[in-house]
Amino acid sequence: MKYFMAPLEGITLCEYRKLHSTMFPGAEAYYTPFIAPDTQGNFREKYLRELLPDNNEGIKLVPQLLVNRPEPFLITVSKLKALGYNEVDLNTGCPSGTVFAKHKGSGMLTDLKELDSFLNTVFSQTEIAISIKTRMGVSDTAEFAGIAEIYAKYPLKQLVIHARCREGYYDSPPDIDGFAAIFEHMPFPVCYNGNIFSRSDLNALKEKVPGLELVMVGRGAIADPALIRTLLGGEKLRASELEQFHDALLEALLSRGMAPDHVLSHMKELWYYMIHKFSDAAQLYRSLNKTTRLGYYRSAVSELFSSGKFDPERSFSGGKYRE
Repeated sequence: MKYFMAPLEGITLCEYRKLHSTMFPGAEAYYTPFIAPDTQGNFREKYLRELLPDNNEGIKLVPQLLVNRPEPFLITVSKLKALGYNEVDLNTGCPSGTVFAKHKGSGMLTDLKELDSFLNTVFSQTEIAISIKTRMGVSDTAEFAGIAEIYAKYPLKQLVIHARCREGYYDSPPDIDGFAAIFEHMPFPVCYNGNIFSRSDLNALKEKVPGLELVMVGRGAIADPALIRTLLGGEKLRASELEQFHDALLEALLSRGMAPDHVLSHMKELWYYMIHKFSDAAQLYRSLNKTTRLGYYRSAVSELFSSGKFDPERSFSGGKYRE
């Protein structure tokens, strides 16, 4: 079984990826948070920093593009090839309302004729390997039969299927049966994505899709950085590892030149997920979330690791602790 790390906007920055790959190796590749070029194929400088090879040394990185027109896609691909990339991923799955309204991400699934035309153009005009990360439909996963017919016409490097429709966001149960029905009929490698938070989740998936060899993990791996190691049969996350990972990431973000307030916001976002490893999660999260200065935050985290009830058996539950 091979595992891939999904992107999470604002969290899986290059510092995160590099540290994670060092402390918790096992991912076949990391995908970038989506890059959204304008109509001329230009993208913000912040994206370039995330893409520079020097900032991703030692890992395989796949740039993910959020774009619905062939011209900017092809221009961006040329820029990525110049940086040394030989594979890109097209995002047809993002369920965000603003993205969907622009007919990008899962919005591309609303017009299959346009999707087909887009893919026909980009595959005929570039030789770079193209993978796709998709949802199974807009309002119903049953729509995926028609969507899959479009994908099957093209030589995808890989199809990552998030087993929900767009309207399911991240709350509805993944449609594993629907995924299984399509899985064996695709002419290219197919990767599963959706609610793999523990070894038991993986085992349940494999019972329904015994031939599956590729899995992408996202929120579960942010909550538990050692998730891939555990899925591979290794030991569960230790509290000391999580503390070391947290402290190293905090220093890496400060060394990047990120403003302390920005770093504080970033780390709080990360704790939305990691807090699930503690059985007294709700109370601990409230304490962390109340901090307004980095010094107070450091003290709160120190208290969390010294007195919090860390439980290696706990896994992400799919929700976040918020006030």
